[in-house]
Amino acid sequence: MSTTTILAIYFLIWWVSLFAVLPWGVRSQHEGGGEMAPGTDPGAPLAHRMWRTLVWTTVVATAVFVAAVAIYRSGLIPIDWLMAISQPPRRY
Repeated sequence: MSTTTILAIYFLIWWVSLFAVLPWGVRSQHEGGGEMAPGTDPGAPLAHRMWRTLVWTTVVATAVFVAAVAIYRSGLIPIDWLMAISQPPRRY
């Protein structure tokens, strides 16, 4: 595989992981019980922790990517099978 392909696959895994990790540990203003900022929704986050979210996203994406590379290199899932299921069905 080329470096560009590897980076593209990692980026896609990272992007999907971001949306999976985004709600982890988020407390809304309503749940926090504190004073709500005027003009904001009660469901808005109490405090954003974007750096923590980005670090966790990178950790999760790297783990998934390493697992995918291990499966690819070990041949557990044959490439021919992946190519066959990614094509439209044949009409006979």
